[in-house]
Amino acid sequence: MTETATTSSLSKPAHIPESLVYEFDLFGDPALLTDPHARILDIVKHAPPIFWSPRPTGHWVLAGHEAVFEGMRDWELFTSESTPQSQIQAMLAQRPAGAPHFPQPLPINADPPLHGKYRVPLNATFSPKAMNALKDGIRALARDLISKIAPQGRSEFMADVAEPLPVQVFLKMLGLPVERQAEYRELVQDQLAALQSAEESRRMLMKIAATMRPTFAERREQPQDDIITLLWNTEIDGKPVTMDDMEDFGVLLFIAGLDTVMNGIGHGVRHLAMDTALQDKLRADPALIPKAAEELLRRYTFTVPTRRVAKDIMFQGVEMKAGELVDILLPAADLDPRHFNRPDHYDMQREDNVHIAFGTGPHRCLGSHLARIELQVLYEELLAGLPQFQLDPANPPKFHGGRVIGPDHLHLIWNV
Repeated sequence: MTETATTSSLSKPAHIPESLVYEFDLFGDPALLTDPHARILDIVKHAPPIFWSPRPTGHWVLAGHEAVFEGMRDWELFTSESTPQSQIQAMLAQRPAGAPHFPQPLPINADPPLHGKYRVPLNATFSPKAMNALKDGIRALARDLISKIAPQGRSEFMADVAEPLPVQVFLKMLGLPVERQAEYRELVQDQLAALQSAEESRRMLMKIAATMRPTFAERREQPQDDIITLLWNTEIDGKPVTMDDMEDFGVLLFIAGLDTVMNGIGHGVRHLAMDTALQDKLRADPALIPKAAEELLRRYTFTVPTRRVAKDIMFQGVEMKAGELVDILLPAADLDPRHFNRPDHYDMQREDNVHIAFGTGPHRCLGSHLARIELQVLYEELLAGLPQFQLDPANPPKFHGGRVIGPDHLHLIWNV
């Protein structure tokens, strides 16, 4: 067992046995920040499939594939409402006249049936057909970004390609000005850093909504071919959307669209940089890239949703109390040897290849079709546009933890 895998009784409620306590800090675990998936493999090896971590303030972690799969699907036991909707509505009813709207990232922070009412307007926008229509534009942008770094023989890939590709694609889809990319990314990073504080998180959501509000108002009067205009023309539960609804949609799309996919790109490109034989194989037969991309998603799953125990339960033999928080450790589920044969081994021909990187159940990732297209196109253009590339030994990768685990810096080198 590693040094970071020691147990502790800190912050342990009385109903939790010592055998289920395992220390892991999703935001600050030193081993996670050094090599995320090596740390996740260590957790899979040494921690129970369901464990209680006292770090930072005490919560459950679902790590085993069976626990994750069942927990994500059962919204009546594990609610996505960090604060019950009844409490939120009571709080909103007490607001003084003229008080600013408090945006909620809907539908991700709601359970059925409210979840469905807010998800339905988005389904057609993110359908496979709609996302495939974007492929040529995504390819042109990827090709342009890679052509700029190719003559240099080196790149800090996150800043040069992994971030601008999905961010620019999504800003154009949403209808926000691409020239404000740096400002928007800073807002998202500040919001993700604030997740450990409910008050600070609420403040950041209001700041994001205020940033988007002028564009919402403009699109209401001057429609364009973008998601904001589309949402203005939809209904929620048979009623026209309001500015408050638009802010709820907006904060969710803003955060999800401007952060998630770049981390998947970073993990995948890092693996390719460490496996030049795989690079050569995919260059020789690009038709293998979709399979390769799926196995990269399984091997380097990177999102960690959170839930709240809705009522006192006995879940897979573990006693949990209403109100306790739960982290759904998707990366561990996709590295669980009870479900995947040799899960640490990258094998794009594996038969047990149905991963859970995009979640499951009512909250399965709405943007999964877009993410797959962006990843596959990026790998195709990267392998076509660069010779063999490796990690720069003088500048090792740096990572962050949190709800989306990924590289902050990824330095590559190649011969020119």
